[in-house]
Amino acid sequence: MPYTSHVDGFARERLPPPHLWPEFRFDLPELQYPERINCGVVLLDDAVREGHGERVALYSDSGVWTYAQLLDRTNRIANVLVKDMGIVPGNRVLLRGPNNPTLVACWLAVMKVGAIAVTTMPMLRAHELCVIAERAQVDHALCDSRFVQELQHAAELGGRFKNIVCYGGDSGGGRLEKMMNGQASTFDNVDTARDDVCLLAFTSGTTGTPKATMHFHRDVLAMREVVAGHLLETSPDDIYIGSPPLGFTFGLGALLVFPLGRRGASVLVEQPSGENLLSAVQRFRATAMFTSPTAYRAMIPMVSRFDISSLKRCVSAGEALPKATSDAWHAATGIRIIDGIGATELIHIFISAKGDQIRPGMTGKPLPGYQACILDPDGLPLPPGKVGRLAVKGPTGCRYLDDPRQRDYVHQGWNVTGDLYSQDEDGYFHFEARADDMIISSGYNIAGPEVEAALLEHPAVKECAVVGMPDEARGQIVKAFVVLQDGNVASPEMARTLQQFVKENIAPYKYPRAVEFRTSLPKTATGKLQRHALRAPQP
Repeated sequence: MPYTSHVDGFARERLPPPHLWPEFRFDLPELQYPERINCGVVLLDDAVREGHGERVALYSDSGVWTYAQLLDRTNRIANVLVKDMGIVPGNRVLLRGPNNPTLVACWLAVMKVGAIAVTTMPMLRAHELCVIAERAQVDHALCDSRFVQELQHAAELGGRFKNIVCYGGDSGGGRLEKMMNGQASTFDNVDTARDDVCLLAFTSGTTGTPKATMHFHRDVLAMREVVAGHLLETSPDDIYIGSPPLGFTFGLGALLVFPLGRRGASVLVEQPSGENLLSAVQRFRATAMFTSPTAYRAMIPMVSRFDISSLKRCVSAGEALPKATSDAWHAATGIRIIDGIGATELIHIFISAKGDQIRPGMTGKPLPGYQACILDPDGLPLPPGKVGRLAVKGPTGCRYLDDPRQRDYVHQGWNVTGDLYSQDEDGYFHFEARADDMIISSGYNIAGPEVEAALLEHPAVKECAVVGMPDEARGQIVKAFVVLQDGNVASPEMARTLQQFVKENIAPYKYPRAVEFRTSLPKTATGKLQRHALRAPQP
């Protein structure tokens, strides 16, 4: 039995059997980690030991924390976890709150004590928290006092969360802060194994019941090496900002692992509206921004009101970046967005492109350490130009917590993501659709995102989503749900205008035969469109 620091064996006992794991590849020299390593120590303690203690680690509206200050507070929280809450290595600790410095310190403290972080979206309600608590068998929670009501309700409904400690509050100090005052500023870090589970990340649930993905200490560090190192070339001079919550692995990487792992800084914005993000970029001179395609499109009309000249990179993930959005952002800012596809199952981005290698409308190529191919329905590789299922392998991969869907995600060593892609002769990968977003109408295969991209080229369209709807004659028809830009009127005439526009820009058989105007579109807490909600029959 390999070494483990875990006293609580819950997670290790619920890993999928090894024969159902994907093939893991550690080809890069920087991925050769020692058998014992703690990602929290690497991200924080090592930074202070290297002499970065007085460097700023976190910016926020509540103030500035240096690396030394972050370590002090993290160590005090770690002592609270062990000495006051009785947490042992392997216990699960749910974290709930918006992006702020205390949440970062809590996450790092969970790593240092050898426990397992279950960081959740602050918008989740009691019944959703109950599902997470039951799946992960969570009894301990650190919660922002402003968001504790739903957590307490979940405790009443499900009988878990027996140990809830709040931080923050109107006076700036909650129970956690009071407990921290009585603790030492040093902590004896737990000697974790590189293959100890340290993170349970729940999928965002765009396709049904969320699954818990299991990530090791080495997985957290792998995304630092591959994405922060090779794709973003993160340096200590970088200041990262973005909208994704830390409960979303896109946000965990962008706003915690990447900047701290490369000794840079992070700007934490609790309410990351487009205007708030741009204002914070101007105020803190952020060098890189991370958000969704929808957010980039919404910010375009605002950009001219802010000084964002400090920005060097903009990164998009969570869903495919339409070429129209990429081009419009470039025209407004001079910055070409880095598009990337990642997955909660693989913790972060694994296909992307940077600089002159970016081709708008294409996702890019596998990042160093990863390889990818396109599979047909029988699991055989397809040649360039053919559409099939995207398959990936590398240093990270899918391990679901005690879930039969592990068999669906892993095929002959490949992580099969559920995305339909094609690859061109140059090796670039192009997103076609989610597997469940492909519309079959009168025998034609129509990718919903392609129709969305065409609609977004029209200046009247602010947002849109395209799905297939049942039709007796055609099997399915293409239906578009459209949010119009301010100043445009939803009407049959506008619907016909948009239909004609699509016919003129892509193959006419792909045009939306039905157009429904909405004031907003359903999204997950991470900003992904919930197309399944649009397909559902209306009451």
